[in-house]
Amino acid sequence: MPHLALYTFGVLKSPLADPAPRTREFYEIGEAVYRKISRHPGYLARAEAEGGDQGELFEADWGAWGEFAVPTWYGKGRTRETTALATTLSLWTGLRPAFDAVYTGLHREALNRRYDWFERTEHPNHVFWWVSDGVIPTWRDGVSRLERLHHHGSAPHAFTFRDSFAPDGTPTGTEGIGRRRTDGAGA
Repeated sequence: MPHLALYTFGVLKSPLADPAPRTREFYEIGEAVYRKISRHPGYLARAEAEGGDQGELFEADWGAWGEFAVPTWYGKGRTRETTALATTLSLWTGLRPAFDAVYTGLHREALNRRYDWFERTEHPNHVFWWVSDGVIPTWRDGVSRLERLHHHGSAPHAFTFRDSFAPDGTPTGTEGIGRRRTDGAGA
């Protein structure tokens, strides 16, 4: 059975190493969100660095998730002192569990405050794609699909919650999310 890969990417207003209260707050909320999401039904796994410290993304060992990569439009630092990004790579059983995890509870509260921490850009901040059972997506996969989404829009190999696709490539939606059905049966 296929699994759903999710890559998220955002450019922070200040580096991860910034000692300012907002950066500390972002870390604290982020750690709590990760704990909560890891217990959410439908969550399978996420990329975690082997023994990595906060801010050491580029140098970290990501194991099966591959070498760390970022979109070409990221123009800030790449050292522990200058990195200003937040990104995730995770696996889910399906679109509905991912949607529920992202748009409810503590993560929803954090999303409501995203512009306290993140710069506004014209680039997408997430992308989904289906992978075969047993396949671990890589950071490069996520970047490639996010960039493709940015340049070409949603398609079965790179899509968003709003314009989603089933594993067989047919347009789909989950109650309350995704494409509007043309048969009048809802969203």
